[in-house]
Amino acid sequence: MILGYHVIFGTYGFWLPNDPRGSWSDFVGSWELFRFGPATTTDTRTSVAGQPHDRAAREAAKQALKYPPVIFNGEQALAAGRGFARSAERGGVSVWACSILPEHVHLVIGRHSSKVEHIVNCFKGAATTRLLEEELHPLQQHRRPDGRVPKCWARGEWKVFLDSIEDIERAIRYVEQNPIKEGLRRQRWHFVMPFDPSLV
Repeated sequence: MILGYHVIFGTYGFWLPNDPRGSWSDFVGSWELFRFGPATTTDTRTSVAGQPHDRAAREAAKQALKYPPVIFNGEQALAAGRGFARSAERGGVSVWACSILPEHVHLVIGRHSSKVEHIVNCFKGAATTRLLEEELHPLQQHRRPDGRVPKCWARGEWKVFLDSIEDIERAIRYVEQNPIKEGLRRQRWHFVMPFDPSLV
């Protein structure tokens, strides 16, 4: 039985649909990007981030993006966190771990009546709303003629289903250590609740 989820989702431009290491996409929506290859769909449940690949080819593909890749600064990450907090409270989502990094997010969340994909979309939407409210949206200089701002999140998410207490605790440790591995400080978010095995 599924007890929770470890989800990872990126900012715009972080993980392209034709990334040579694999992606969760099944198509490439931009002709300019498709020139660098078709979607590299993978269904692995383990991270492919550390796999060897042609880094120069990946960076060249990013140059074909319509907008510059999104890299959150500290203020933007805090605003995104405030959006996540709002969404978690409204949706009654138990968040056991969270790391908001410059180019991607890790969350460990409890089982919910809604699909995990819906939860992630709600979190992304709430974060975007907060970034716009605080005038911190990283692509606000690229506002379209109709006034809309391009999306700062990549489409989709990578998810691992957690079906044991051990899996949940391992995922929480991983997410808590992730910023440290990238040379950043450990993150503490007020909307993250301690994991209580007796409640799952």
